[in-house]
Amino acid sequence: QVQLVESGGGLVQAGGSLRLSCAASGHTFSSYHMGWFRQAPGKEREFVAAISRSGFSSTYTDSVKGRFTISRENAKNTVSLQMNSLKPEDTAVYYCNAGSTFSTVVSGTTGYWGQGTQVTVSS
Repeated sequence: QVQLVESGGGLVQAGGSLRLSCAASGHTFSSYHMGWFRQAPGKEREFVAAISRSGFSSTYTDSVKGRFTISRENAKNTVSLQMNSLKPEDTAVYYCNAGSTFSTVVSGTTGYWGQGTQVTVSS
């Protein structure tokens, strides 16, 4: 099993930047594909970005392409989400997840989730 703890959320003005981090423990981090999801008030949780075990492959939802970058440091057991040019519609609780297959990370059907970190973007 793996335990995930997110950090780095906060309040930022539109156009600003935030960097989220997710620290993993409990199992070999490099054996997991990793991802980020978000859930805005009154909406379903949605996929944001995912990165492969090696870090060589990544994918993003269309609304964040060119603004967000997912990365990982296997030596530090962390995955990060750099968020630039933030918009009010990016306001949500952001969750990281982990899975043994890339498809389960992207679909959100993996069983490993963090508790989330709040990101609020003011207009």
